Amino acid sequence: MKISITILSLFFSLGVFAQSGKLKKADNYYVKLAYAYASTIYEELIGSEVESPEMNGKLAMCYYNLNQMAKAESSFSKMIQTPAATPEYIFYYAHTLKQNGKYAESDLWMNKFHEASKSDVRGVSFINNQSYLDKIEKEGAHFSITHLNSNSTAADFGGYASSINGQFFFVSSRRKTVAIQNEWSWDSKRFLDLYAATVDQNKDFQNIELITKKVNTRFHEGPICFSPDGKVVYFTRNNISKGKLKKDNKGIQNLKLYKATVGADGKWLNETELPFNSKDYSVGHPTLSTDGKTLYFASDMPGGFGGADLYQVTVNNDGSFGKPVNLGKEFNTEGQEMFPWMNTEGFLFFSSNGHIGLGGLDVFVMIPSKKGGFEKLVNAGKPLNSQNDDFAFSMNSDNLTGYFSSNRAGGKGDDDIYSFTLIKPFKINFTLSGAVTDNRTNAILPGALVELKDKDGNVIASTNADENGNYSFELEPEMDYVIAVSKDDYFNNSATISTVGRDQESANIEKDLALEKDPGLALHCLVTDKKSGLPLDQVYLSITDNVTGNKFVEVITEASGDVLKAIVDKKIGENVNYTISISKEGYLSKTVNFASKIDKPGVIEVHETIDLSLSKPDVGMDLSKLIDIKPIYFDLGKYAIRPDAALELDKIVKIMNEYPTMVVELGSHTDCRGSIASNATLSDNRAKASAGYIKARITNPDRIYGKGYGESKLITNCPCEGTVRSTCPESEHQKNRRTEFLIIKM
Repeated sequence: MKISITILSLFFSLGVFAQSGKLKKADNYYVKLAYAYASTIYEELIGSEVESPEMNGKLAMCYYNLNQMAKAESSFSKMIQTPAATPEYIFYYAHTLKQNGKYAESDLWMNKFHEASKSDVRGVSFINNQSYLDKIEKEGAHFSITHLNSNSTAADFGGYASSINGQFFFVSSRRKTVAIQNEWSWDSKRFLDLYAATVDQNKDFQNIELITKKVNTRFHEGPICFSPDGKVVYFTRNNISKGKLKKDNKGIQNLKLYKATVGADGKWLNETELPFNSKDYSVGHPTLSTDGKTLYFASDMPGGFGGADLYQVTVNNDGSFGKPVNLGKEFNTEGQEMFPWMNTEGFLFFSSNGHIGLGGLDVFVMIPSKKGGFEKLVNAGKPLNSQNDDFAFSMNSDNLTGYFSSNRAGGKGDDDIYSFTLIKPFKINFTLSGAVTDNRTNAILPGALVELKDKDGNVIASTNADENGNYSFELEPEMDYVIAVSKDDYFNNSATISTVGRDQESANIEKDLALEKDPGLALHCLVTDKKSGLPLDQVYLSITDNVTGNKFVEVITEASGDVLKAIVDKKIGENVNYTISISKEGYLSKTVNFASKIDKPGVIEVHETIDLSLSKPDVGMDLSKLIDIKPIYFDLGKYAIRPDAALELDKIVKIMNEYPTMVVELGSHTDCRGSIASNATLSDNRAKASAGYIKARITNPDRIYGKGYGESKLITNCPCEGTVRSTCPESEHQKNRRTEFLIIKM
């Protein structure tokens, strides 16, 4: 019995030793990025004594890099709750869930990733954009896309136009037979080669040919780009020297950038390696600025943020290069940023799994600034992006069409090429943000409903102020908006926001909104256009308490044209007595008195009692009917200006000084009582005296003159000359005794 146990123990020990050797071999493949080989061995070790959370994490990353997302999720789930789950594993688990369409679950793990690594740009970006799915949906499609019939069951990507011979180039592993071994240990598939093709009317590739062996080695080639004149090509290739593979100290064969001149026949000549390459890191994925003076590329060289970063380097006139410069955190994250492409308008497209997107690699675009550099990062959206990898975006010189690649469902095999057409240009949206507070205490008001409306009052978007009372919206250029805020027990408030003509260099708009507590009593004033009846914005409105002398309202109206103000110092049963002044450029100012008794709680609608409309002055109008002018009284049979009349004439003085080109006829009228001659003389004297008062107080006194009409223009049928005896009451005669201020010229 003891012998049997000993033999079994020996076999067990030998088995563990063998398993440990396999694990070591798999780990060695893993370090060398040979994920296809590593995963095969790891799979054999599942259920063995050497299986561990660490091994499952590496196996999950193998599956992730092999685009086997269902398997990756399963392997991640075995270790993600263990101490082996580093922040990086958590990130890629969240990404795996997203690529499997499990967005809600992915978001939960992205929150955990942020908790585990607070400063990581990927987590910070997620926390600041947790409504990213809604935002992408609302942005709508920028592109229409078409799958190319010329795709193969192998990996195909790219679509790079040459100005010579009208050729397009793409990258593929489609070659079926070669004389030498040509398998990539990353995924055990064929190495990538460059192919040339022509393009048909449907943008599909035709006449596909593998380009010369001088360019295509037995290792990877591609992506590429051409100089603006088409005479120089930059391309990516595995690190080789004299046809032999060169590896770093980890055994990894990195990528390098090369350039060649393009002959008149399209052949690539004089291949040279760029000076900032290294066997210790990868450099690849080139693209050039419109003027050809800046080369952009991807690299995992030391000093970056993690993974592959985007860099730029100056291309000097003599063909030499400056020092590569990392594009910074505006572009780069701790994840992967690759496949940059700049169109001829300076828009820089690239793919990233670090910025918040739909899953896998998403295509993003950096919008150029008029002052140089870039303004804003934008997700290229659906249908260009999917929950899978979307990459190798390239745009033709028309800035409308081009190609991108994806491993999404529905393709022919591995990575497939799609053509696209730009249907909605990218533009810089403005960011509107602010805080909602109590206007008396300045206390923040979390939970307040904030609505963004168009100029017609349609709600475009809505949100609730966060725990700090803050809100934010994206605004489009050249648009007028209304921002409306409401909260229980508070009066609503609104503001107009416009991006029309706004400089996009200042894309951040700040607008705080204060709400007034509802005490149960309030004044509501609505200012409208006299002619159209529509609300008027930008009206200066002040309300003064005539008892206390306190000016307790002084505002500029918003698009709604109204003002709602709480009454905090009055009670039901008390009287209010206010002077309300309103003015707007281009309109005649108005000052009115409002007096009322408060007989019930609620809102006092001032504009329903007195006229708060404003009029634009025009030829033929009577100023006395447009503003609040009381009758001009004179002592019996006299025409001296009384103090009470002077107060009313001063209102005309004010208006005429506001409109320095206005010409006015001051007409004085009498009733029928008295002789025609005496009435004509008296009215003329009064008209000239009144006009004289105004002349002395305005610029260019000739702009007003007085004219007496006597009883020649009665407005009520009350004649009383000769034998006619009027039966009209005094009130009717009073209507005829009037002073008119007719606008003759503006």
